Amino acid sequence: MMRYYIVAAMVLLFPGFAARAADQMPGMNDDPIFTHVLVDQLEEQIGGNDQPQLHYEAQGWSGTDENKLWIKSQGTMTAGQFNDGQHEFLYDHAITPFFDLQAGLRADWDHGVARQWAAIGVQGLVPYFFDTEATVYVGENGRVAFRTRESTDWLMTNRLILTPEVEADFTSKSDQSRQTPAGFTSLDAGLRLRYEVVREFAPYIGVTYHAGRILGVSTEPAHDLRFTVGIRAWY
Repeated sequence: MMRYYIVAAMVLLFPGFAARAADQMPGMNDDPIFTHVLVDQLEEQIGGNDQPQLHYEAQGWSGTDENKLWIKSQGTMTAGQFNDGQHEFLYDHAITPFFDLQAGLRADWDHGVARQWAAIGVQGLVPYFFDTEATVYVGENGRVAFRTRESTDWLMTNRLILTPEVEADFTSKSDQSRQTPAGFTSLDAGLRLRYEVVREFAPYIGVTYHAGRILGVSTEPAHDLRFTVGIRAWY
């Protein structure tokens, strides 16, 4: 699983090295390129209805204040099997001081049947400092999916931070190959408490809740509550 982090970091860091070189040359820094890599979640989830699982969410971008290349990746590993792998490659353009328009591709690559989607959405900060994402995906055979996500940071102290988040997924058509039903597919919520040893590195503990539907199994969502321990790091 770590190879996803390594590949994403290498892709994103090379433009950053070029930007540093340009910084040393007069007249070459009118629109500098910045790079940011964040492993937001790298955690072991324990409890629930299944075996313990390793979950990760990572993203990074490289570009200017107005235009960026953005990469996002998330997935889980259970009993040595990689599940729910979703990887997005996006062009990001600032449309307001607080919101960006993002468009590109999403690839579902894991142990299951691969799926590719066109993606378009917005990401930004709404009042009361809630990070917001809303994305529409258009896939094969006229399949359309929608995802929304909200999160925020509550400072308990300067280094102790509580982060609630919620994510919901919907799709217009069922997908037999990936056992995804039409309509509501999943809801994920989490509450994580991290301690920033330094700003770039923070271990955390938390609790997560998952409700999801599997095609052909039940019309009612299955519920799963887990405890988690992990690390958050950025560059």
